[in-house]
Order: sequence, then C-alpha cells, then structure tokens
Amino acid sequence: MLIMRVKITITGKVHDVGYRLHLLNQADSLLINHFDARNVLINGKQALIVLIEGDEEQVKEFINFVKSTKPEKAIVEDIEVGEFKGTIRTIDSYRNSLMLEQLNKIVQVGLNMLEKQDSMLEKQDSMLEKQDKTIEKIDETKSYLGQKIDKVSEKVDTVSEKIDLLRLDLKTYMDQRFNKMEKEIERIKAKIGLD
Repeated sequence: MLIMRVKITITGKVHDVGYRLHLLNQADSLLINHFDARNVLINGKQALIVLIEGDEEQVKEFINFVKSTKPEKAIVEDIEVGEFKGTIRTIDSYRNSLMLEQLNKIVQVGLNMLEKQDSMLEKQDSMLEKQDKTIEKIDETKSYLGQKIDKVSEKVDTVSEKIDLLRLDLKTYMDQRFNKMEKEIERIKAKIGLD
C-alpha cells in the first residue's frame, strides 16, 4: 500500500461557507487518518489549504471529490494539487481544533449580540423615559385645560344667568310699557269717543 501526502490549494470565495467541514466529512467517510485545512489569504485572495495523508486510493478519491463538489455558497476559481513533504496532524486533532475555533466564533457572535442587546435596552430605557415625560406633559396639559374649561364654563354660566336676568327685566319692562300704552290708548279712545 502506497501512502501519499498531498497539499490542495483551493482559491475563490472559500471562507465562511462551510468548506472545511465539507471536506472533513468526506475525509472521515473515506477513513483518512491525517487531515488539516486552513483558511488563508494568498495575494489578498481567499484560499483554503488542505493537507491529507492516506493510502493512494483514499487520496485519489478525496482529490476527485474536491474537484467535483463544493459547498453551496462557495465559488471556486482554482484548485491546485501537489505533493507535500511535511507532517500532517491526525484527523481527530484537526476535528478538535476546528470545534474549538467554531465555538470561539459562536462565543464572539454571542458577545456581539449581547452588546447590541444592551445598547438596544439602553435606547429603549431612554425612549421610555421620554415617553414618561411626554405623558407627564400631556397630563399637565389636560389638567391645565380642564381648569381653563371649568373657568370658561363658570363664566358661561354667569353670562347665561345675567342674560336670563336681562331677559326677565326686559320682559317686565316691556310688559309695563305695553300695559301703560294700552291704558293710554283706552284713554285716547274714550276722549275721542271710539269706545
């Protein structure tokens, strides 16, 4: 059985698309014992460097897999395959390292979410304080307007009473005038003999 060590360089949009996990699953299914994969930048471009060690048949099948499949969101521009001379860590060691890296990302995302949540809660508290002040001003305005309406209502009642008194006075005055005029007319009629 011939053991092969290979370095595969994949360039394109290959970071944060699940590429390493995609390849780790395939290496596991092929029972490859030595595997490593690292996200790197090469001349400012995203790249994924994969190192595998296994028997010739396993390695060739893995290379065919790399050339024929990719994660859904990945965009592969180039794949280079070459011989590798160094030591490659075990797949279990890589799996543990990857899990720690992913847990660290989750923790960072969680911390960012907590910071945003704290910021949102501060804004919400500020908005609630403004709302409370606005409600206080509305209540003060309602109270003030209620007092003004009560005063206006009192004045309307007073004016209404005065108008009623004026009407009564005017009616009494007019009744007296009409009675006096009727008496005058009766006297005039009597003098001129129109009775």
